[in-house]
Amino acid sequence: QLQASGGGLAQTGGSLRLSCEVSGSLYMYSLTSWYRRAPGKQRELVADITSGGDTNYADPVKGRFTISRDAAKNTIYLRMNSLKPEDTGLYYCVARAASRPTPITRIPSDYDYWGRGTQVTASS
Repeated sequence: QLQASGGGLAQTGGSLRLSCEVSGSLYMYSLTSWYRRAPGKQRELVADITSGGDTNYADPVKGRFTISRDAAKNTIYLRMNSLKPEDTGLYYCVARAASRPTPITRIPSDYDYWGRGTQVTASS
């Protein structure tokens, strides 16, 4: 359903771009997001984008990460600049079905589809 790619090893201060190709049209999902789980920590929301293109970022990544979407390719992206060691973790692409009648809450149970993670390692 969701196929993430683009992870890897980068130096502190470097950049990576993650991609997530979804099954079907992006308009089938009211919200698509990136979560991450750092070693020894709980998963956390990194960024999300609505079907209308509105974006939201976690405070630790504001100004450094950019989420975007390409509807023609059914793909969302996460551009990560100025990487820090604390950005290291397994990054998941997740999506919320547009058919859900309830308001968006951005909690993990609000999502219907979770892709396999892609590992990002930022090392000094």
